[in-house]
Formats: sequence, structure tokens, C-alpha cells
Amino acid sequence: MPLDNLNDLKEQRAGKIAEMRQLNDKAAEENRDLSGEERKRFDTLEGEVRGLNARLSDAEKLAEFERLEARGETVHGNGTERRSLERYSLSKALTESRTGTLTGLEAEWHQELGRDRAEVRGVMVPTDVILGGESRALTTGGTAGNLVATDLAAMTDRRRAALKVEAMGATVLRGLSGNMELPRLVGSGSAGWVAEHGDSNRSDASFEKKAMGPKTVSAEYELSRRMLLQANQALEPILRADLAYLLAQALDSAGLKGGGANEPTGILEDADVQTVTGGAFSSDITADLIAALQTDDVTGTTGFLTNPGVMNTARKTKDADGRLIPLAELFHGERVESSTQVPTDIGTGSDKNALIYGEWASLYIGYWSGVDLLVNPYHSDVASKGGALLHAFLDADVVVRHPEGFRYAEID
Repeated sequence: MPLDNLNDLKEQRAGKIAEMRQLNDKAAEENRDLSGEERKRFDTLEGEVRGLNARLSDAEKLAEFERLEARGETVHGNGTERRSLERYSLSKALTESRTGTLTGLEAEWHQELGRDRAEVRGVMVPTDVILGGESRALTTGGTAGNLVATDLAAMTDRRRAALKVEAMGATVLRGLSGNMELPRLVGSGSAGWVAEHGDSNRSDASFEKKAMGPKTVSAEYELSRRMLLQANQALEPILRADLAYLLAQALDSAGLKGGGANEPTGILEDADVQTVTGGAFSSDITADLIAALQTDDVTGTTGFLTNPGVMNTARKTKDADGRLIPLAELFHGERVESSTQVPTDIGTGSDKNALIYGEWASLYIGYWSGVDLLVNPYHSDVASKGGALLHAFLDADVVVRHPEGFRYAEID
């Protein structure tokens, strides 16, 4: 349902509630109950308000689903116009931000994303455009010289680690503003049989909270003067692919083994996430991981995540007759993925591989606003050269909301 219809419904509800208030106030001023006609009208209005509440609830849900499906956000006006991020240009936003004169779609997104922030430096960019520290200099000499056009062919990307945390099914919260607490029930009461007219057995439920708050991950590039002048066309794929990847890679890694303090606490560093006995890879270990979650009554979408070393061992596992055992049998029909992001240096001797099994929706990833990009031509490293430093900042956090939803084993 269009947003205008939502507003119409809200106005109708407000009008009917106001009329109910008038009827009630009039009777109160005259120190009497509602008359028969007033009661009839009041009850009619009450039924209409309840009906409008139900329609509003359905309309708001539908509007939210449509917003998510559109993969865009409203940036101005009455909310009916959606902007396609495919038309968003990072290079244009950065070029214009240097002069402080953002225009068009980039200006609208910047205003929307910076609306609730006391101070905005640089330009705010939607997280769907760029996510992603590593520092490097880009000049027109060396390999970066290939980006200065006579004619620019399509740029090929470098090899990158697969980022799996969100893809495994982590719960993603976007557009956060303040700190967030995630409450959960950790202990239920008990029920018991009693004699007729006997007292019930009293027991208590217990609760705990997991807190989320913005933590900052950053990346930085040094851009030469010629790079800024000549390679505007080539900056777009670099910014979208490489800089975004750096931020996303850092967040993905933190979700797996973030150590707390300045970075989030990941699955392998969460003190409440338990291990099962590891050793040489075998189907017995994967069975033990599955059983551990089932014992804790964990339900939901589950799967294994490990690194290529463990996967290589699994692919070579043979039965007593020397035949390869399919991965589906070794992992008991569960989904299994691998990434070089998964550590190879856990355990007492820092020489073990991680094999993680989990109900991945128990891992929460929160994003605060968009990515903050700042072009700084005044830093002493670049000022005398006519270049600029490009800084990217992302405020995000990762929390294991339900530690019982994960187990891991240390594999030789």
C-alpha cells in the first residue's frame, strides 16, 4: 500500500478518536453517563478505530516488505519516490565533496544518512553501495598507471577471501542510531502436579541482555594528484570493489574471531560459546557438533563453516575400501562452506583449524547509518604533492545473541 494511503488511514483514525473524546468529555462536564445515542455512537466509533488499527498494521507490514524488496531507501519528499542505487556515483560524490557542493542523488543520500548525526565530515554513502584497515597509495605510475585512460578496458579484480558470515544467515540490523540491548530468556520456571485445592509450585524465569554499540572500522587510500585528475572513471570500480571489500572483510573477520575492545567479540572469542572435542577431522566430530546443538534444543537454519585446509582433508577422506566418502555423508547432510577468513591458528599451540557449526541467525550484525567517506587534501603526507587521502569509516557491531546456537571444534 502506498505511503499516502497509510497517512489517510492515520488521519481517519485520529478523527474518530477525537470524536470519541468529545463524546466522553461532554458527558464528564455534565457529570453523567453517556446517553443511549451517545453510547451507540461511541461503540460504533470504537469498532471503526479497531478496524483501522488492523488495516494500518497490515499496510505498514506491506510497506516494509516493499521497501526491503526494492533494495533502496527513501531519501526525500513524501516517501513515494525510491532511488535506485545503480545510479549512485562514488567518484562524483568524492569529487564534489572536495568543494563542499554535493548535487543530485548523492546530495540527497548524504542529507538523509547524516540527518540524525550531530556532525558529518566528508560525505555519507549508503552501506549498500560500499561496505569495507588497509592503507595503500594510488598513483599514475606503476600498476595504478593502468587506470589512466587512453581507453579503459574493464578492470579485473584481485583474488579475495570469500566473506561468509552474512551469507550463512546472520541476522542483520540496519539503520541503527543509539546503542541497542538484545534481551533473551535464559531460564524458565517449572510446572508441577498439585493436589486438588493445593498450592502451585512457585518458580522464577531468568533473563539476560546482550548489548550492541557502534564500533568503527576504517580503511585509507592515498590518491595522487594525477590519479584524481585522470582516472575519475576508474575510481568508481576501485571504490565499489576494493575499499568496500576492506571494510566488509574486517567486519566478517570480527564476526568469526573478533577479540573485543575496539572490535566486536566474535564467535570463537565469546566466552559463552562452547567447544566439542576436536582432533583429526572425522564424521564423528561433525556428529558431535550437531548433537551439541540438538541437546540444547537449538532449532533453525544451521550449517558448518571452516577453512579450505579442513575442507581439503574432508574431500580426501576415504572409507575402509579406499573409496572417497561424499561430503554430504561426512557432514550429515548439513550445509558446509569454507573461507580463508576462518582461522587456522586457534588452540593452545595456535596451530589448530576452526570448524564452526551454528544456527547462524543467532549472530547479530548491526549497522549505524552509512559509510562515512572523507577526502583529506591537507594531510602532510599529500598536501605538498597535490594529492589526497581518502578515509572510509563504518560504524558496526557483531554480537552472538544466543551462544548456545554455536559450537566449534579445533581440528588438527
